[in-house]
Amino acid sequence: MAFPDQEQPRTLLVGDVGGTHARFAIIEGDTLPPWQLQRRLDFDTSFADLSQAVRTYLERAGLDPLPDAVAVAVAGPVRAGRVRFTNRDWQASEEELLSLGFRRGLLLNDFAALAFAAEALSSGGTRAIGPELEGAPGEPISIVGAGTGFGVSCLIRSPRGSIAIATEAGHIGFSPETEREIAVLRALHERFGRVSLERILSGPGLENLYEALLQLDGQRSEQLVAAEISAHALKGVPACREALSLFCAIFGAAAGDVALAHGARGGVFIAGGIAAKIEDFLRSSDFRARFESKGRLSAFTQAIPTRLIVDTHATLIGAARAALQPTS
Repeated sequence: MAFPDQEQPRTLLVGDVGGTHARFAIIEGDTLPPWQLQRRLDFDTSFADLSQAVRTYLERAGLDPLPDAVAVAVAGPVRAGRVRFTNRDWQASEEELLSLGFRRGLLLNDFAALAFAAEALSSGGTRAIGPELEGAPGEPISIVGAGTGFGVSCLIRSPRGSIAIATEAGHIGFSPETEREIAVLRALHERFGRVSLERILSGPGLENLYEALLQLDGQRSEQLVAAEISAHALKGVPACREALSLFCAIFGAAAGDVALAHGARGGVFIAGGIAAKIEDFLRSSDFRARFESKGRLSAFTQAIPTRLIVDTHATLIGAARAALQPTS
């Protein structure tokens, strides 16, 4: 995933572009990590495409000359240097980045970038959700995150280096564990057909979950967006509080399943915009209990740390690490 030649770029533009945001910064490529981000700018402005977003950053940051290289983490699967964004009507390619004047360009999945960042984050860059545990050195790490969608990735570690694997595990089928969850599954199945994790564990998913619970209780659905549901839940509004509580429980169960699938003894890191906004609620919820509750494999998950990523530079740092890692 690194640039193909061994010569490190003098300056590297790193980006993080998702369904609702675009963030960029500069890193001095010939320095050793931990890197210092320079000229970071965040945009919520609508752009026509990725090229326009990059050009806008270059103009507003006043960069002259152009950085040597660019590495952008994107919200979508990257195949042969091309991406179709999952939650934005965009396509982009590394060729498109080169056409802007960069000597080298790299696109990588945003959750792959987070996987690269996870083992390099400082102690202040994450906080425990559940007991303070040490991840097993050299063992795989999983990343899970709910935001515009539900993202999952894995970092495989070996003496030869680390490999980040982006996945589409957010579209694994939802597996209910309680009678209430079975009823929710039925309600959502009537609406969508197949019910994936992302139908619940995302911003739109929280809205789906809230509406399903009201339907099950015979209540009229009040049109609330995810941020409003979370805010009302934190204030103790019963219907919203149940929706957010169930969201956290299902999130924990799914994170535990991912840990089993990846053998993630190194730890499970929680990303995405939702968890950071409900950190205290998440910590007091059933997230960790459901993470650990894996029947005969409960001892396996009980030993795995679950940590919330709070470093707002994490995806940018991961993009830099992916681009600048040795390629021996």
